[in-house]
Amino acid sequence: MSKSNSTLTTLPACRLAIPPQALTELGLDAATWQVLVDSIFPAANTVEGVLLAVRYCQARGLDVMKRPVHIVPMWNRSLGREVETVWPGIAEVQTTAARTGQWAGMDPARFGPEVTRSFSGSIKVNGAWQDQAVTVTFPAWCEVTVYRLIGGARCPFTETVFWEETYARMGGGELPTSMWVKRPRGQLLKCAKAASLRAAFPEEAGYTAEEMAGKPIDGDLVSMTVATSSAEATATPTTESVPESTEPVVPDVDEAILTQIEGLVIRAAKSRAWASAQDYFKGRYQGEVLDYALAELARAERESFAPAEAA
Repeated sequence: MSKSNSTLTTLPACRLAIPPQALTELGLDAATWQVLVDSIFPAANTVEGVLLAVRYCQARGLDVMKRPVHIVPMWNRSLGREVETVWPGIAEVQTTAARTGQWAGMDPARFGPEVTRSFSGSIKVNGAWQDQAVTVTFPAWCEVTVYRLIGGARCPFTETVFWEETYARMGGGELPTSMWVKRPRGQLLKCAKAASLRAAFPEEAGYTAEEMAGKPIDGDLVSMTVATSSAEATATPTTESVPESTEPVVPDVDEAILTQIEGLVIRAAKSRAWASAQDYFKGRYQGEVLDYALAELARAERESFAPAEAA
């Protein structure tokens, strides 16, 4: 009997292996991790992508098993490769808006005239670049109106999105992804809904997985918005500690790099996405530039928590 029980409880090797200690820190067991990897996020290619999704959901009090977020590969032009980021789905953004108690409905979508266009380009298949071409018929634009109750009045918020400005591209080129080829109207509709929800509920709604899929990360810290949540405002600081009395040594580099670091630190402070900012710096900079960036980030994080501690 014990042999039979042992056989039933033995899990197969996980395609994205993770140390048991890391699972314990997340409050997960091996069976749950396997479900996340194989069923919830089957397209994930890295442990880090799944970890980010789990932490995002934990920070926002979401049930990761209901798949409220998606792991989205984005082309990082600085690194010259795709990186995995996490964004909420359109259903989660709409649910968040509804929970405000000010959601007042949405009009049926309006679509523009259909356009047929051919796309061509090169994509990497099994490690080798291949030329491909595809012809897609799609609506030129989609418009959605979302209503919000403001002061008792039902106020409309309308946004129009254009297919050729919005569709997801493969590998940073011009070829649409398979989903945008199969569902050109459906994918555009999701993006139009997201844009109108963001206009109506700017303090609640952000960018969605449907909008960010296939977009490049080019200089801006796009991935920082992934981990943003109100819960992080009261969380324990995650940035590597730097003594408060230590002044960061300004590296002898181009002024543009220092300006970029300053801008990214400001963005991190506004969104309170300290961990994502730290990961971004580690992937982009090295040596004394990295040390300076992390020190500036740590200083900004300490200062952001100082007012709360004083109160």
